[in-house]
Amino acid sequence: MTRRLDAIFFDIDDTLFSTTVFADKARRAAIDAMILYGLRAERHACLRELEEVIAEFSSNYGSHFDKVIQRLPASASAGLNKAMLVAAGVVAYHETKTRELQVYDDVYEVLRWLAATPLARGIISAGWTIKQAEKVVRLKIYEFLTPNAIYFTDEIGISKPNPKLYRRVLQDLGLEARYCMYVGDNPRNDIDPCNREGWVTVRSKRSGRFAEIQGETRPTYEIRDFYELRDILRRDFGVGAAAPAAQG
Repeated sequence: MTRRLDAIFFDIDDTLFSTTVFADKARRAAIDAMILYGLRAERHACLRELEEVIAEFSSNYGSHFDKVIQRLPASASAGLNKAMLVAAGVVAYHETKTRELQVYDDVYEVLRWLAATPLARGIISAGWTIKQAEKVVRLKIYEFLTPNAIYFTDEIGISKPNPKLYRRVLQDLGLEARYCMYVGDNPRNDIDPCNREGWVTVRSKRSGRFAEIQGETRPTYEIRDFYELRDILRRDFGVGAAAPAAQG
C-alpha cells in the first residue's frame, strides 16, 4: 500500500542549490574586482572583513562592500572613488549570479518529473522576499512550481521555525499536514516544526552549514540527492505511477 500525498514543498538555500559554495565564489569575485579597481589591500584581509560584516549585519544588509572599505585602513582607498570600488564589487557579485547560480542537475531533473504529476509543488523559504524570488527566477525552476504555492517568510510576516508559517500554507491551500511533504536542510527550522505539525519531512544532507547539526526530532526520510527523493516518492507514495486501467 502506498501513502497518499497531495503536495510537496521545498526550501531553497542548500536544498535546491549550494548556497554556501555560491556565496563563497560570489564574494571572492567581488573582492577581486574591488582590488582590480585599485583597492590597496590583501585579498585574505578583505575577505575576512567581509565575513565579519556579514556576520554582524546579516547577509541581507545592503552595504557590505561599503562597510569593508570603512573597516580597512584609510590608505587602502586613498585617492580613489569609493563608489567605484563598491560598484565593481556589486557588478562582479551579480555577474557570478548569472554564471554560477543554478540548481543541482538532479534537482532540475526531478522537479521537471514532478511537474508532470498531480502533486502541488511549492516553496517555503526564509529570507527577504525579492531576494528569494530572484533565486527562483535565476534557478529557472518557476515553470515546475504551482504558482500559488510559493511562500517567502518576509512576504507573509512569519519566519521559521514558527509553526504558524506551516499552518498558514496549509490553510491557504486547503491542505492537510499529513498529506504534505517538506524538503529542507535545516533540522531546527525545517524538520522539527514540520514534524510537530504532522508533515512528512525529508532532510537533505548533501551540503551546507547545517549538515552536521542535529534537531530535536528525526526526519521521516534523509536524502543525499534528489534521485533518492524520487525513489521515495515512487516507492512509498506511488507518485508517477500509471493510473489503473478502467474496468468493463
